[in-house]
Amino acid sequence: MFGNARQAISAYQKVGVDAAIEVADPHRLILLLFAGAQAAIGNARAAMQQKQIAARGEAISKAIDIIGNGLKVSLDLEQGGELAERLDALYDYLVLRLLRANMGNDLRALEEVAALLEEVHGAWREIAPSAQQQAVA
Repeated sequence: MFGNARQAISAYQKVGVDAAIEVADPHRLILLLFAGAQAAIGNARAAMQQKQIAARGEAISKAIDIIGNGLKVSLDLEQGGELAERLDALYDYLVLRLLRANMGNDLRALEEVAALLEEVHGAWREIAPSAQQQAVA
């Protein structure tokens, strides 16, 4: 499921989130990427509501960067099978919706992206490595 973790780490560092990602396991890194994207979308929502166009654009760009250059590039399309392919398509869709949200000042598009991201983020939290180890034991 994880293609190039180094690219995901680089994308996360680039958006300015200060965390100990160099020592994070791949599962934790993906959780951090989801959290960063959700935070950026929250910032975009606030900026949109306050009619702060530059701040909205910056926050949406951050979310796009995390999704497109973090979550998407961390997928291993060869090993991940259909699930990785579906996530790849979903991440493309989310990026397009974020662009629409920014260009059209579309709060509903922003909220749609936040909801879809939260669904995947919630599923990712459920498959924590410790939970997998307990299921095996």
